[in-house]
Amino acid sequence: WEGLGYYSRCRNLLITARIVAFERGGVFPSTYEEIIQLKGIGAYTAAAIASFAFGQPFAVLDGNVFRVISRYFGINTPIDTTEGKKLYVLLANSLLDFSAPGTYNQAIMDFGAVICKPRLPLCETCILKPDCEGFKAGCVDQLPVKSKQLLRKTRFFYYFILSFKDKYYIRQRQSADIWKDLHEWALVEKEEELDPQSTDFMEILQQQFKGFKGTITHISSPAVQQLTHQTIRGCFIHVQLQKPLTSKTDLKLVSEADLKNFAFPKFINAYLQTHPLTRRVPPGG
Repeated sequence: WEGLGYYSRCRNLLITARIVAFERGGVFPSTYEEIIQLKGIGAYTAAAIASFAFGQPFAVLDGNVFRVISRYFGINTPIDTTEGKKLYVLLANSLLDFSAPGTYNQAIMDFGAVICKPRLPLCETCILKPDCEGFKAGCVDQLPVKSKQLLRKTRFFYYFILSFKDKYYIRQRQSADIWKDLHEWALVEKEEELDPQSTDFMEILQQQFKGFKGTITHISSPAVQQLTHQTIRGCFIHVQLQKPLTSKTDLKLVSEADLKNFAFPKFINAYLQTHPLTRRVPPGG
């Protein structure tokens, strides 16, 4: 799972697996009402499982289905509004083949993925073209409509790779934020981007760690990672400590050999792939 960005799904899957194994005696629930109660399973997944596995008449609504229905009926009601969601649920259920709900759901999902694609849909060869309101109105590319544009924010992460006698300080991310439960170096997050060439990182270290004694051996070039909802920018500062940290922190010392036993976010792994810890370069080197 490391690097895929699905960490909350992984945790929910584990919780659900334990519930099925230990509370339900290994028997997976067979009704929509029971399935949707499981951790990490919402209306879409519950409908898919109920129809695919148990032949129950529940319509699946994923991005593909939203797109097919919106274009076919020429609907400009935003799919991310309360009104829109009610309308699409009503339409999806009215179209459902109750005699073969699983087959129908998979068919319309595949149709959206292969024919009625988000970009460059195959309208000219589509069998639904004669009745497609979106095609007749020439607005296929504008459907479905969303009322909210995805707002991406930028965060500035400055990682201090603190080493002492071939051991490194790392911490586990615990807050309800990106990369929860993954490990990282000592992190200082700033509201604005810092210039690696002119920033006094030694002063930042002294502010963060009382009684800090050490030397900065290398400052990396800026690094960037694009996530779904945010952009992470920052750099890595290698620090050789003269003595262990004495101030109370959530950091722990780990040998370089043991670092492979801890999961790190892609932002860190990508840097380490081209900048091994054993190749630290002195400032200006």
